[in-house]
Amino acid sequence: MEYANPAALVSTDWVAQHLNDPQVRLLEVDVDTSAYERGHIEGAVGLNWTTQLGDRIRRDIPSREAWQQLMADSGVSNQTRLIFYGDNNNWFAAFAYWIARIYGHTNAALMNGGRKKWELEQRPLATTATSTSAATYAAAEPDFGLRAYLKDVLERSASTQLVDVRSPAEYSGEIIAPPGLPETAQRCGHIPGAQNVPWAKAANDDGTFKSADELCQLYCVEGAVSTEPVIAYCRIGERSSHTWFVLKELLGFPNVRNYDGSWTEYGSVIGVPIDNPSVQAREPLAV
Repeated sequence: MEYANPAALVSTDWVAQHLNDPQVRLLEVDVDTSAYERGHIEGAVGLNWTTQLGDRIRRDIPSREAWQQLMADSGVSNQTRLIFYGDNNNWFAAFAYWIARIYGHTNAALMNGGRKKWELEQRPLATTATSTSAATYAAAEPDFGLRAYLKDVLERSASTQLVDVRSPAEYSGEIIAPPGLPETAQRCGHIPGAQNVPWAKAANDDGTFKSADELCQLYCVEGAVSTEPVIAYCRIGERSSHTWFVLKELLGFPNVRNYDGSWTEYGSVIGVPIDNPSVQAREPLAV
């Protein structure tokens, strides 16, 4: 079995061979926003997810105008082949890829394995920020068919598959967020009916994606059905972007949406149903 959209991935070898290709732009997006300054692939432009991949006032993705300006400032034209990569097995690289697809840039890919694989192979890193000349870029009208909102989750059909890609400890309500990550909800647990398929199960030890056969087996075993609608969520939408990429681009599921509001939104909304096995398993208070 082959990946449904093999063009959505490039290897580290491919990137190394295209470092001087004027039609290619490398964009690095890291969870650790200081990683780019410590070293990055020659020619890559660093994007900060905390300031550039979200609206500075609303909790939202960049507006069409903001994304258009960001791409133009990064030296990206509509004809440029975008290659996203980053740390943590491409968490936020996948998030940026998802935004690019929302705004109509289909000529894009992830570097398979991200920073982890590049560094494991001891490939060179530059420390001088890449200087680019501004380009002309026109973002398309957003395709929000790739995105799910809270109302879509609450009003989903019985056939919609809901995939919680967080760790088992987050899913069960034992913890509210991974250690050291500040964005949290007010309650622990998971959305009722969601299946827990941690995002990390889709990755090999070197950060690359598992084979199409392995990925198909993983999601079929956990109950996802390719012909039914799927909504993926995590904490703030970055890990679920990784799973969205797997289901949409690598396995070719036709109707996959990323709920980027994720648990930070859902776990703080008054009155929504929550499953929390951790709380339910505790002994009642003595009175």
